[in-house]
Amino acid sequence: MSKFDEVYQIWMDQRIVEEKSPRRREILQKGLSRGTIDFLRLIWFPAVGNLDHLYPEFEVRDFNNGYRYLDLAYMPGHVKACIEIQDYRSHARDIEISRFKDLCMKQSLLVLDDWLILTIAYLSIRDDPGVCKQLVLSFVGKFLGSAVPSGLSWAEAETLRYAHRLLRPFTPVELSSHLQLSEHRIRVILRVLIEKKLLEVASGKRRYRTYRLPEIK
Repeated sequence: MSKFDEVYQIWMDQRIVEEKSPRRREILQKGLSRGTIDFLRLIWFPAVGNLDHLYPEFEVRDFNNGYRYLDLAYMPGHVKACIEIQDYRSHARDIEISRFKDLCMKQSLLVLDDWLILTIAYLSIRDDPGVCKQLVLSFVGKFLGSAVPSGLSWAEAETLRYAHRLLRPFTPVELSSHLQLSEHRIRVILRVLIEKKLLEVASGKRRYRTYRLPEIK
């Protein structure tokens, strides 16, 4: 059994035991969709290292007092975030009109109720896993101060948070403007983070021009 399989089984067992609603408990006992499991196995767990604060098939009410289910709710503290894995059929136009309208309504209701939504196409899990992992890290980084290692100075920690949020290579000038520090001080911070393998050079050889988070393999 792989590390993920072990963690996943413990996580699912815990969610089932803690669930008070017989309706949702039955849903969980039937198991999660392949898209959700593949997302957790191939994207979330390798990027984050745990399944903490995740709640599968989370139940929410709609305007008609009915029930809707989120693939995954992510709720560290008082945060409300939703992760939806969207399957792709032969072509987007093949989605039935009623299904398309329902997806739009579901997202609108969540936004109105102050949910933050991260939508991942199932094909991206297979074709662009590195991009998906960076999206997940940026998503988690919006909520958790612990998204950066301990023992860093405030400037080093905020540099990593900045990199997580930006999702693209950045220049020392951009970071200098963000942190309100001199470019000389910024280059010292960047050098330290590179030595700790928390950042890497994105472009430039003799004089580094842009920096980014290390690519996730």
